[in-house]
Amino acid sequence: MKQLLVIDFQDYNKNHPHSKRPSVRAVIRKDGKLAMVYSCKYKYYKFPGGGIEEGEDHISALIREVAEETGLKVKPETVREYGLVTVLKKSDLFEDHVFEQESFYYTCDTEEKVSEQFLDDYESDAEFSLRYVYPHEAIAANKVSIEENKVMLLRENKVLELLDK
Repeated sequence: MKQLLVIDFQDYNKNHPHSKRPSVRAVIRKDGKLAMVYSCKYKYYKFPGGGIEEGEDHISALIREVAEETGLKVKPETVREYGLVTVLKKSDLFEDHVFEQESFYYTCDTEEKVSEQFLDDYESDAEFSLRYVYPHEAIAANKVSIEENKVMLLRENKVLELLDK
């Protein structure tokens, strides 16, 4: 997959071991807008997606994550690679480790029907909901909330900027 960008905070020792977290993100377009997950509590937008579980392939993870977070059903035959974003920073979980998150973005289409969401506790707490929004609107909202979720919203805004061209 094509590397879209690398966000390197350079706040770590380059000799420390890396702990990797691969994830998938969906770019779903409808009528010029993007299907995004909106946190009603924290007022930010993110692409539907999340971590790839042990033994799970990228497409299965994408389909599962989109369904859980938005209630949308991905049409598997429409899934196409968009690009990879890698984030490197000092780990918050493991001392003397580098956190390396690989976010694999895929474009896809979904069925019209929206089903029930199946949110994790933190997603429910953040009050995730499906919203269709223009990229520039999501960017503006995220800039207001960026300090609370700096890594995630910086990554999402960089991708939104690429899509807004």
